[in-house]
Amino acid sequence: MAKSKKATLPGCGKVKKPRKRRKPMSAEQKAKAAERLAAAREKRQKANPPSYANVHESVKALDDDHPVSRKNVMEWIKINKEQLKELRAAARRKEKGAEARLSSIAGYVRNMEKYLRDGDWVDIFYGKDQENVVGRRCKALAYHWYGPNKGMPKRDVGTFYPDIAVIWERDMYEQEGYVGYSGENYVPIESTKKTRKTRKKKDEPSSKTDKVLSENIKKLAK
Repeated sequence: MAKSKKATLPGCGKVKKPRKRRKPMSAEQKAKAAERLAAAREKRQKANPPSYANVHESVKALDDDHPVSRKNVMEWIKINKEQLKELRAAARRKEKGAEARLSSIAGYVRNMEKYLRDGDWVDIFYGKDQENVVGRRCKALAYHWYGPNKGMPKRDVGTFYPDIAVIWERDMYEQEGYVGYSGENYVPIESTKKTRKTRKKKDEPSSKTDKVLSENIKKLAK
C-alpha cells in the first residue's frame, strides 16, 4: 500500500510548527538545576565508571588528592591549552616574550600528556602554572674515587638520599667533613694534573728499518 502524502498549498513549502520560547530561569533555579546535573553525573559515573584506556595504570591508581593525580593533571592540561590559544595570537602580533612563553607552555603540555600515557613525569616543574619544582631522589650512590674526599659519597644539594633519609643541604658539606668550597657553591677538589705526551724527535728513527738506513747514511757520510 502506497504511503499517503500530506497535501500542501501550491507554491508553499512545509509549514514549521512555531517553537514556544522558554521562560528564563532565575538564579535559584539555575543553582538547583546545576546541583541536579552534578548529582546525576556522579551517579552515572559510579554506575558506569570511565575506563581511561589511554591513562597509565600507575597514574590511575593515585588518589585525587595526590599532587600529580589524573584529575589534577587533566585540569592543568585544559588550563594550559587555553593559554596556548592566547599566546599564539600574541606571537602572531609579535609581542615581546610571547614566543618564549608559547614554547615553554607547549612543552609543558606535551610532558603532561606523556605522563598520562607512560606514568613518568619528565618535567622539572609541576602545577597549574609550573609553580612547583620536582625534587630529586638518589637511587644508587656514587663515590669520590680520588682527591681529598676519596671514598666519600657524592652529594648534590636538593636531592633526597635514602641512606641518611634527608634532603641534602649546602651546609651539610662542612658538617660531614667534605673538602672544597668556592664561595657558596661546593666545588669538589679533584686532581687536575694531566700527563703530557712526549713527542718523538725528528732525527729519532721511528722503526727498525729507518734505524738501519740512518746508520748506513752515517757510514757513507764518513
